[in-house]
Amino acid sequence: MKTLIAEQPLLMAILLGAMATAALLGWVQTGKKQTLWIGLVLVALIPISWYISVLWVTDREQIREAIHRTAQAVKDNDFDRAVQIIEPGRHALITTAKADLSRFRFTEARVNQFRSIEMVQGSHPPEAQVDLSAKAVVSDTGGRIKDYPVLRRVVLRFRKSADGNWYVYDYNQFPILGPADGFSRP
Repeated sequence: MKTLIAEQPLLMAILLGAMATAALLGWVQTGKKQTLWIGLVLVALIPISWYISVLWVTDREQIREAIHRTAQAVKDNDFDRAVQIIEPGRHALITTAKADLSRFRFTEARVNQFRSIEMVQGSHPPEAQVDLSAKAVVSDTGGRIKDYPVLRRVVLRFRKSADGNWYVYDYNQFPILGPADGFSRP
């Protein structure tokens, strides 16, 4: 129910609207005031549920926002800002990510599609695995490659920290189709 209210306000509004319509039609048919009040309450719940969905930021929404901020940092070629999504203390992962990113200059970096965001049940602290496809337009620092479009599948493993933020503690990238390649980590 939490996901329905917080992440899909349009669907929630449609469901409440359908129930309100049914209750109000019942009132018109029977004349019973109880069905009128039920219908009016359901109508009043539509803007209230929409307002709650705006205020309530779910874990999935926090993760999506962190990924979009990181894509913008990559597009801006601000690799120090881009690796801030990596869990503090994961120095080897931060170094690897900076090295991977610094080989290229980006003119575009964006998420094409979130394939899945799966919360790991029973994990403490909370963890999530994100599978997404991303597009980048890159040039290499040596000048051999210029504005080359790249599509990649990226798998990120997130962990929620004590401060409430989500950080990547492991990641890998793959071709959109097929097994790992030379750019994927073993």
